[in-house]
Amino acid sequence: MNEIRRRGARVRLAVAGAAAVALLGPLVWLWVGSLTPDTYSVMDMGYADYGGRKPAPAAGLPDHAAHPRGAGMHGHAGHTPSGRSVTSFTPDPGRAADVAVTLTARRERIRLAGGRSVDGYTLNGTSPGPVIHATAGQLVQVRLVNESVPDGITLHWHGVDVPNAADGVAGVTQDAVRMGGSFVYRFVADQAGTFWYHSHQVSHEQVRRGLLGALVVAPAARPPARTVDTVALLHLYDGVRTVNGREGDVRVRALPGERVRVRVINTENGETPVWVGGAPFRLVAVDGTDLHEPAPVRDTAVPVTAGGRADIEVTMPEDGSPVRVHIGGPTGVVLGSRSYDPRPAPRPATTLDPLSYGRPAPIGFDPDRPDRRFVYEIGRRPGFLDGRPGVWWTINGHMFPDVPMFVVAEGDVVRVRIANHSGEPHPMHLHGHHAVVLARDGVRATGSPWWVDSLEVGAGESYDIAFVADNPGIWMDHCHNLPHATEGLVAHLMYEGVTTPFTVGGPDGNAPE
Repeated sequence: MNEIRRRGARVRLAVAGAAAVALLGPLVWLWVGSLTPDTYSVMDMGYADYGGRKPAPAAGLPDHAAHPRGAGMHGHAGHTPSGRSVTSFTPDPGRAADVAVTLTARRERIRLAGGRSVDGYTLNGTSPGPVIHATAGQLVQVRLVNESVPDGITLHWHGVDVPNAADGVAGVTQDAVRMGGSFVYRFVADQAGTFWYHSHQVSHEQVRRGLLGALVVAPAARPPARTVDTVALLHLYDGVRTVNGREGDVRVRALPGERVRVRVINTENGETPVWVGGAPFRLVAVDGTDLHEPAPVRDTAVPVTAGGRADIEVTMPEDGSPVRVHIGGPTGVVLGSRSYDPRPAPRPATTLDPLSYGRPAPIGFDPDRPDRRFVYEIGRRPGFLDGRPGVWWTINGHMFPDVPMFVVAEGDVVRVRIANHSGEPHPMHLHGHHAVVLARDGVRATGSPWWVDSLEVGAGESYDIAFVADNPGIWMDHCHNLPHATEGLVAHLMYEGVTTPFTVGGPDGNAPE
């Protein structure tokens, strides 16, 4: 009888063990599959998506490119000796700089313009850092010095289609600049417009804590007489809303009849509305690109994407009354000459839609005959991200690092559909390129060409965009709600035959997000 009982216990134990293996085995497999090495190349991530084209010979891609499902990260090189390195994409090294700036980064306590002090980071002793001014066509050279930022630092030129070597992404286009080190960025500011710069090393922390500033590229032609130009950079320090580092209103002198261009830069992780009280206005540029024949509007809010920019033009009233440009709330930029006390205007019920604002104009290529077509579907599901359980973002049904590498060739016309099924909005930012918005939810654009580098894709929305692949390199294509990027909402655009010698992690601690 005892022997029978012992046999029964062993059977029950075996059954329980088998059940545990059946239950836990897949979880362990998923957990192990989610782990990323201490150091890896972005070229070894996930799988290659050729957009409906066959890969070119010796494209410099990982050999798991043809196996999109479950490819993960295999840790092999996948580089070709004949590939062009990202470091080779630079302007003429013999050309002298037209604009030369040195920015010294420090970790210190920041004293904001209104008197409040917060812990963070500075560039040349201030946050935001100095506004860098250039004229279209000039070569800009910026020497970044890391005096005391312990995690290292880079600078990314947000919205400027720089050569790839100057993109400033740790582990992709350069190593993070460690304390005591320096790095020189060189690029030609080809496009006039409003841009900004920020760290792309541990960016979800370093941007929030102050490693950022504005870049303004003026057109080569002189501006019309009686014009005023001002920057309005929105940033929150420890939850305190500031414009140009100041709490409350920023006052700008503007005489009756003068035209004022207010360059709004949204450095935050979410969309913010901008509206004008006291005068009609025009939205004259989005993300550094002028709109074609924008009409005056009033009692209308302009949505500004996280990372995006909106240039607002106001003609000052002839009676000398002040005008308030609201940036996300009751405060903002007050324009005036005799008085700076206009009453705050409530947010208008009407929102400007760039899809139908302005008048059509040629874009220079045919987006209906693309060389490559891609889909960038954003979702969310439970799983493991580098061994951490949670509910994470997905791209085309895949969780980081098993994400697509969108592969193009130079000169391709590229069309992308971005669809958001994740339940939350995402401000999507493609480095190194501007794309034109063709349609939203299947409704075609009818206004001015709407060129973006930062596009708010709301929950349940889809956008069709297009661009010409004219800037070779390896480029991030990610959500600019920076905590979302740390949670896996990151892919890359790669040109055939381009390689990178840099790795994420490693001795320099490269951490682009």
